[in-house]
Amino acid sequence: MVKTAVLVSGGGTNLQAIIDAHLFGEIQNCELRVVISSNPEAYAIERAKNANIPVYVVERDIFPNRATFTKAMLDMLQDLEIELVVYAGFNYILDSPLIKAYENRIINIHPSLIPSFCGAGYYGLRVHEAVLAHGVKLTGATAHFATEIVDDGPIILQRAVAIQEGDTPQLLQQRVMEEAEWKILPEAISLYCEGRLEVEGRIVHIR
Repeated sequence: MVKTAVLVSGGGTNLQAIIDAHLFGEIQNCELRVVISSNPEAYAIERAKNANIPVYVVERDIFPNRATFTKAMLDMLQDLEIELVVYAGFNYILDSPLIKAYENRIINIHPSLIPSFCGAGYYGLRVHEAVLAHGVKLTGATAHFATEIVDDGPIILQRAVAIQEGDTPQLLQQRVMEEAEWKILPEAISLYCEGRLEVEGRIVHIR
């Protein structure tokens, strides 16, 4: 069983998708060992508690800078013998020491089809606002390995979602979550935990 930590900052809808998929046997060989929140008020904490998953809070605001916050996160992950890290609505960029320690072992979900509408400044509703403003016909979500460059890591899975007439950023955000994010994030976790992913440069092979 792959010891897995899920990092959160907000409502925890992606966390709930992971919990549900795990409960129904859709994520194989995975131990959801801990949920770590950067925000003591995050509703994701309640979701974890309801699923009997241990929760720790490493509050970003009490640390003077990103380096000290990263060190606290890395120390906790290593103390808990975590093998896989999942960003599920985690709002902070972590520094190089943690990224290097968990190279190709951090899975992130992004609400667009990378390399479009991604990188610094593209998060939350901003992504969907940009998608609609640009007039594209397809958007979606991408599960990828996190690297030191935001949203630039090797792509594991993608799923497309069609733009509909009358879409607002809020409507599109909900549909992307339901049709793409909540499906491919648990699938990517399972593929990793089953040992079916092989990274070769920027390419992720699924065995």
